[in-house]
Amino acid sequence: MNLHMLKAKLHLATVTHAELHYDGSCAIDENLLDAAGMREFEAIDVYNVNNGERFSTYIIRGERGSGMISMNGAAARKVQVGDRVIIAAYGSYSEAEADNHKPKLVYLNESNEIERANHSIPMQLV
Repeated sequence: MNLHMLKAKLHLATVTHAELHYDGSCAIDENLLDAAGMREFEAIDVYNVNNGERFSTYIIRGERGSGMISMNGAAARKVQVGDRVIIAAYGSYSEAEADNHKPKLVYLNESNEIERANHSIPMQLV
């Protein structure tokens, strides 16, 4: 059996552009893609922290070093520039792979600069 698990995420990215009349997708700064191990044309889910919208799209490359997070096409209707979003990519892993899998978690500040990276999320306590 394969398990569908979190592969990588960009946590609290700030939306820099919303381009309704551009090919549908999400343009992400190439430096951020490298840090998270994400790829162009990879499917992603986007979770808008500001308004609760959740949607799926795919990645296109944004200018390296620009800090760009651009929601394009229909996705532009789900965000406003300045919204904070979580961008998640998932992968399919065998049970044996899943036992040792550690996602790439990249935490961003409001300027989409990397604050820290990790491979685990602390257990939530009461």
